[in-house]
Amino acid sequence: MNKENKNKFMLEAVTAALKGMDNNEGGPFGCVIVKDGKIVGRGNNKVTSHNDPTAHAEIIAIRDACKNLNSFQLEGCEIYTSCEPCPMCFGAIYWARPDKVYYGCSHQDAADIDFDDAFIYKEIELPYDKRSIPFEQIARDIALEPFQKWSNKDDKTVY
Repeated sequence: MNKENKNKFMLEAVTAALKGMDNNEGGPFGCVIVKDGKIVGRGNNKVTSHNDPTAHAEIIAIRDACKNLNSFQLEGCEIYTSCEPCPMCFGAIYWARPDKVYYGCSHQDAADIDFDDAFIYKEIELPYDKRSIPFEQIARDIALEPFQKWSNKDDKTVY
């Protein structure tokens, strides 16, 4: 895809961010997902309007694209996002398996306007008992049941 088309899709992501902001839906982030030169998914940040901390632009766009493509994967797709994805969106993008991600602003640009996710990267590396939200494993023997049944399931869809 040529630079002009890439810029056109980035402009669509930025437009989604601006529209969401103008509608007071959430922060200044937008995203589009493209397959075969056509937009198949759109999203803008809707954290505050949906009272949903996971309603980031990339997550909304991934859900939209997957619904429109009738697939839980985004092979053959490209993601255009107005800002470098946060750790949550980074993980979701890898689960969705697009071919490529283009981003506009950097995570430092986001941090400069008080959207700083550096603390999450630091938390991931800490031992469970040192995290600001402690993690404690309990009842593993009980929790293993669905995993054991999944391992033996003949009609599962592997992903």
